[in-house]
Amino acid sequence: MWQGNETQISEFLLLGLSKDPELQPFLFGLFLSMYLITAFGNLLIILATITDSHLHTPMYFFLSNLSFADIGFISTTIPKMLVNIHTQSKVITYADCITQMSFFMLFGALEDFLLTVMAYDRFLAICCPLHYPVTMNLQLCALLVLGSWVMSVLHSLLQTIMVLQLSFCAHWQIPHFFCELNQMVQLACSNTFFNDIVMYFESGLLGGVPLAGILYSYCKIVSSIHAISSAQGKYKAFSTCASHLSVVSLFYCTSLGVYLSSIATHHAHAIAPFSVMYAMVTPMLNPFIYSMRNKDIKWALKKMFGGKPYKLPLSWG
Repeated sequence: MWQGNETQISEFLLLGLSKDPELQPFLFGLFLSMYLITAFGNLLIILATITDSHLHTPMYFFLSNLSFADIGFISTTIPKMLVNIHTQSKVITYADCITQMSFFMLFGALEDFLLTVMAYDRFLAICCPLHYPVTMNLQLCALLVLGSWVMSVLHSLLQTIMVLQLSFCAHWQIPHFFCELNQMVQLACSNTFFNDIVMYFESGLLGGVPLAGILYSYCKIVSSIHAISSAQGKYKAFSTCASHLSVVSLFYCTSLGVYLSSIATHHAHAIAPFSVMYAMVTPMLNPFIYSMRNKDIKWALKKMFGGKPYKLPLSWG
């Protein structure tokens, strides 16, 4: 399709992680295993929180939504990569590329917001235990999750609409294993000044504000835990948020790693391996962190597979 002196292309090439044909079977097996482990692990957490009435609490309601976001997050990248490796084709259509980019941003932002909501939940539970059952009711939990979804959709929609206004000409090779926003903007042959402004502003806003909320919540939590006199009480209070703190650290450290690597290197293709940690390893490790460090989840999973009954905290009901 010709527009003046510009050619609007209909497809891109995803260059992937390696051009070595001998590595492709290994990469296919590795990422297929990662995808199955991530999907199965997060699905187990969702099923456990739904089927076990003892886990019908705010914390596990948010956790089940986080697990859903993890499944969606990794499903935007790995399936297409597996198809490309299997068919030995690097092609992705313009429409599929825009769709992949849009959903990747949606689920990435959703995970960011949900981690912030979970930090707020732990803040109320530890710092305001007497008011917690009344404050963090089902209606507020639903509103917090709905708000996270709405803000994530708006973020993804805004960036997608702005990319749709760009023209793509001769540079149609994406040095990545998926269609990432920054790579798409860099490939455009039209003016991207406004896109860059909005992209960096939103990145700072979506990264800085939730992180500030999480840090504030944990500063208050640490202060409250420090005020507890008994060692057992301190351990019990800290154990309720240890898993969440581990997931937050993993999410933001890998995100920061991708950002710093993009600044440190001038070769866009070199950023792709760092993105694997952020886009694939983090969603895969989240269910392991929650199942290994949380006895309630472990007990619920044992019950699902025919284990002995147990006693857990009271639910909403």
